[in-house]
Amino acid sequence: MLVMKFGGTSVENAAAIKRAGEIVRGRLAQRPVLVVSAMAKVTDSLLAMARAAGAGDRHRALELSRCLRERHYTTAGELLGTGLFTQFHSELEAECDALDELLRGIAAVGELTPRTSDHVVSFGERLSSKLVHASFSAHGMAVQLVDARQCIVTDATHTRAVPLLEETNQRLRSRVKPMVEAGRVPVMGGFIGATAEGITTTIGRGGSDFSAAIVGAALGAERIEIWTDVDGMMTTDPGICPEAKRIKVLSFEEAAELAYFGAKVLHPATVLPAIQKNIPVYVLNSRNPTCEGTRITAQAPQCRSTFKAIAAKKRITIVDIVATRMLMAHGFMRAIFEVFDRHRCAVDVVSTSEVSVSVTVDSNESIPAIAADLATLADVKYEGRKAIVCLVGDNIRGTPGVAAKVFTTLGDINVRMISQGASEINLTFVVEEEDVPDVVRRLHGTFFADPDPEIFA
Repeated sequence: MLVMKFGGTSVENAAAIKRAGEIVRGRLAQRPVLVVSAMAKVTDSLLAMARAAGAGDRHRALELSRCLRERHYTTAGELLGTGLFTQFHSELEAECDALDELLRGIAAVGELTPRTSDHVVSFGERLSSKLVHASFSAHGMAVQLVDARQCIVTDATHTRAVPLLEETNQRLRSRVKPMVEAGRVPVMGGFIGATAEGITTTIGRGGSDFSAAIVGAALGAERIEIWTDVDGMMTTDPGICPEAKRIKVLSFEEAAELAYFGAKVLHPATVLPAIQKNIPVYVLNSRNPTCEGTRITAQAPQCRSTFKAIAAKKRITIVDIVATRMLMAHGFMRAIFEVFDRHRCAVDVVSTSEVSVSVTVDSNESIPAIAADLATLADVKYEGRKAIVCLVGDNIRGTPGVAAKVFTTLGDINVRMISQGASEINLTFVVEEEDVPDVVRRLHGTFFADPDPEIFA
C-alpha cells in the first residue's frame, strides 16, 4: 500500500487532475490512498474572502467566493462532460452555498475568529477532493470519498492544530483500511481535521504533506509519494540559481533541516511520522512523472560533495536581549523562552555571549508584544528584514576547513549569528534579506562545481 499526496499545482485545473488520474491508474496494483490539496491559489483566495468578511466587506467576500465557485464549476464541466456534470452540480453547489452562508454570517458579526477562519479555509480541500473523486470515478476508477475531518483528530489550536495521533490512527485504521482491503481507492483532503467534538480545524499551511505522512504511518504504507510541480528537492532554489541540480537521495535528517529552513517543496513536519515508521518519502513531479524525483530515507549513501543543498528562509527578525546582571542568573534563560512560548512563536537560531542572548524568529505581528514582555527582564531591541541561510550535508562532520571556505566565499557580506547545528549536518548564519540571491549563487558556485553523480542529477 502507498499514500499519494497531490499538491495544489497537481490538481489546479482539469488537465492537471487528468494527469493525476493517469499517475494513479499506473499504481492501482500498489493499492494507493490519495490525499489532495486545494487547487492552486484557492487557500489564499479563501483567506482573502474570510478577511474581507471579517472586515465587514460582504460584497468583496461574496465576489471572491463567486470566482472560486465558477472555477470549480468550469473544472468539473471539463472533467465530467455535460451529463455527469449535471449530476455532480448539486453536490458542488451545496458546498459553495454553505461557504456563502458562512461568509454572510462573518460579515454580519464583523469579526473573524481563528475557528471561523479554519471553517472557511477547509472548503478548498473539501471541494478539490470531491472534484478528484468525481473525475476518477467517471473514468472507471473504484474510488471512495473520505471526509478527512472524520479521520484526522486534532486539538483545538485553530489555524495550526496538532493531530492527536492515537485517536487519528484508530479512525484511519477502522475507516480507511477496510476500503483499501476491499480494492477501493480512498480520496481525502489534506490539511484539514476536526476536534473530537467535530469542530473543523486546519494543521497549518503546507499541512497536506503532514496529512499524507500521518495516513501513511497509520496504515503502514510501503512508501509516501509527494506529487508536486518540480522534479524533486533541489540543491537550491532554481529561481535564484538556475544551475541548481536535483538531489536523487537525502536522509530524513537532511530533508527535515532543509524543509524547516526554507526549502518549499516539503513541509517540515512531513518527515516526522515517516521517521517513526521508517517509511521512505518520494518527492515527484506530476508534470514529469517519468522523473525519479528525490528519495528520502533513514540512511542516505555517502556523498563526496561537502553539502547536499542550500536553503534560505526570509522574513526573519533578530531579537537581541541584553542583561548585564541577569544573564547567568538561575532561571533567566527559561524566563526568556517562556515569553516566546506564551506567544506561540518558534525560535530558529540562538546565540549567546557573556551579557546577551540573540534569537531569530519568523517576522510576524507578535514581535512588538514579545519585545514588550521581554523588556520586563532585560533591554531588548529587534531588527527585521533578515534571512537565515542554511547549508546541509552529512560531510560537514569530517571535513576540515568547511566554515573557512564558506565565509571566504562571502568575504564582503555582512554575516550575523553563525551556528553549526547540534545535529552536525547544518551550518547556519543570518544575512540581510536583500543579500540572499548573491549569497546563494556564490555558495552554489563554490560547493556544487563538481557534484557527486551518485547523489545529484
